[in-house]
Amino acid sequence: MNRILIGAQWGDEGKGKIIDVLARKSDIIVRYQGGNNAGHTVKFGKEKFVLHLIPSGILHPGKICVIGNGVVLDPEAFFEEVKVLEKKGVHVRGRLFVSEQAHLLFPYHRVADALREGSIARKEMIGTTKKGIGPCYADKMARIGVRVGDLKHPEYFRERLASVLREKNQILRKIYGHPGFSFASIYRHFMSYRKSLLKFAVDTPTMLYEAARKKKRLLFEGAQGTMLDVDHGTYPFVTSSNATVGGAIAGSGISPTLIDQVIGVVKAYTTRVGEGPFPTQFPDALMKEIQRKGDEFGSTTGRPRRCGWFDAVVARHAVRINGINEMAVMKLDILSGLPNLRIATAYRLNGKLWKTYPSSIYEFSNCRPVYETVPGWKEDLSLVRRWKDFPRAAKRYLERLEELMETPIRIVSVGSKRHQTVFL
Repeated sequence: MNRILIGAQWGDEGKGKIIDVLARKSDIIVRYQGGNNAGHTVKFGKEKFVLHLIPSGILHPGKICVIGNGVVLDPEAFFEEVKVLEKKGVHVRGRLFVSEQAHLLFPYHRVADALREGSIARKEMIGTTKKGIGPCYADKMARIGVRVGDLKHPEYFRERLASVLREKNQILRKIYGHPGFSFASIYRHFMSYRKSLLKFAVDTPTMLYEAARKKKRLLFEGAQGTMLDVDHGTYPFVTSSNATVGGAIAGSGISPTLIDQVIGVVKAYTTRVGEGPFPTQFPDALMKEIQRKGDEFGSTTGRPRRCGWFDAVVARHAVRINGINEMAVMKLDILSGLPNLRIATAYRLNGKLWKTYPSSIYEFSNCRPVYETVPGWKEDLSLVRRWKDFPRAAKRYLERLEELMETPIRIVSVGSKRHQTVFL
């Protein structure tokens, strides 16, 4: 079975844990979009791994992992992850492959990202991680990007980089007053990675097609979430890639006819990092409590995540956009102890009731959630392993989420460790 895993909120839903769980029943795990601006956290025994580029399936011995063509690759960040994994005894050589079509991220991308974010008005800030992801994708779409496979031909790489850098330096100097970059320095730096990186580089679309023909089980690991998708999220407060199911197809080169299942991931509440509207955000005191209990701090930036009540409108939007067949609900245990829980079932805007997500950011910014209140529970859920052992109120909460999302819940997480997972 070939499966795509999708974040159904604003990212940080807990996809890393579910990928880790599902990887045991997969042969190849594929990362298909984003860059090192996203982090998947997996607790493996006493070790904690935070992976930004390499699929978290790498933690399972014998599994093949692929970084697809839709990813933008910072070689420095990539080799740092390889180094950390190998230092902890995780062997990646011969199991990890990078698409020759993946775009390379350069120092000028990171600087442009930071300079632009620092030069605009506070209300217009996106909350970028300043990793250079957006500018790298912009170059890709402008057809001036440089790809991993270009390193196979040093003279071509030299000519292409020189041409791009001339334009980048003019922009940096004239718009931002930045001195620009030395071609020789960047060229030497990237050529130092050339041999090592090309050992990982392959034609991944062909590799995945051949694997599918041989009935290998493919698992596609997305970064961020549906509401950060550049087309279907809260634009412009989004990432620079397609974090929805279409991104998995374009970002890996796999045919949609080869996909059997789409699994969504949500938290039992809602979080988001960065700027942008967030209708169900908690009051400050409750937000700080949930941040503490749920360790709600970004794995990439360390920034505290904004927390709020479960937004069923957002989750239902994700189900429809992605064709999600089943859902995993994470961090249900964090809600223990709250006397009542609220669920946003619709929005109210200009006196009208909205049951679907409004694509206009102006409209979404002015929406007010319509809440349904359900009883909470006091019991500690961390030891629950079967459906029948959940408190009645927790069961009712999950059943109501299932109704509102219009898709079945099949996985419930009640803790950060692998075994703290209930399969329904």
